[in-house]
Amino acid sequence: MDAVIRKQLKIKACKARMGIIEGVFNAKSGHPGGSLSCVDIVTYLYFQHMNIDPQNPKMEDRDRFVLSKGHAVPALYSVLAQRGFFPVEQLKTLRKSDSMLQGHPSMKYTAGVDMCTGSLGQGISTACGMALASKLDGKSNRVYTILGDGEIQEGQVWEAAMFASAKGLDNLVAVVDNNGLQIDGKISEVNTPYPIAEKFRAFGWNVIEIDGHDFGQIADALAKAREFSAEKAAARELKRTLPDVKAAFHAMSMNVQYPVTIQDEDLRMAFQSMEGVQDLIAKIVESVYNAASYDEYLILKYLIIKAVSSLKTFFSSFLL
Repeated sequence: MDAVIRKQLKIKACKARMGIIEGVFNAKSGHPGGSLSCVDIVTYLYFQHMNIDPQNPKMEDRDRFVLSKGHAVPALYSVLAQRGFFPVEQLKTLRKSDSMLQGHPSMKYTAGVDMCTGSLGQGISTACGMALASKLDGKSNRVYTILGDGEIQEGQVWEAAMFASAKGLDNLVAVVDNNGLQIDGKISEVNTPYPIAEKFRAFGWNVIEIDGHDFGQIADALAKAREFSAEKAAARELKRTLPDVKAAFHAMSMNVQYPVTIQDEDLRMAFQSMEGVQDLIAKIVESVYNAASYDEYLILKYLIIKAVSSLKTFFSSFLL
């Protein structure tokens, strides 16, 4: 990262920290710790990375940000103010009954807020919905969400994680703020979520671990996340897990659009491999997938796998 940009970001983040402290001080309540621990990431997103326009907060093709750990909203408010969404002086009104800056984010009252959050675990779910909607609409905008490490004790988080992976939402970036603390104490003592990275990998996520206060590492991680493609990853995984069955089916003339006749010798050749018919179908799926969208691939894969067991039973009768 350029030294000048790094210095500018540090200055912005320092001012954002001052805004957090000032807001919580005037409110006489709030969550300064969880706000300070994620402020560098929020600063980088809004000043360097996301496609946004403070003069047009509802710009249709903007990137979206969802603060899933909604109690850390002083960080978001402070950065939004520094970015020009509303006057910095408004930070002093945090949590006042007549203020636009309530104790949790409200998209109804505050310019720049894309989603109301606060009930832990729900933010990432709404972020998934935004990301899926963009995919369905054919848009290129991206969605970012920050979760607390205590928040990921919520089961809904893992439902959302599974959903995002299943739908190939490579336009979604989820950041887990691993500060080690929650309101009841250390997360390792309350209900440990460790190992966090391994859990997300198990749900099919591309995981990058960084120091969340190092702007260079933040920049590199977000750049890698932008380059990640779920479709390419799925294709690599498919090819990696498929055995080479070309020789076994070289003599078989297959046309996936019309019914075909499978000869006895062809059938015996197929059953010489460990998976038999599954390999044949998987090979067909791979060829179809190479010219299809990721969603079409998932549907096709599901339908063909459902048919595998009945096909095996049918074909096996010829070998008796």
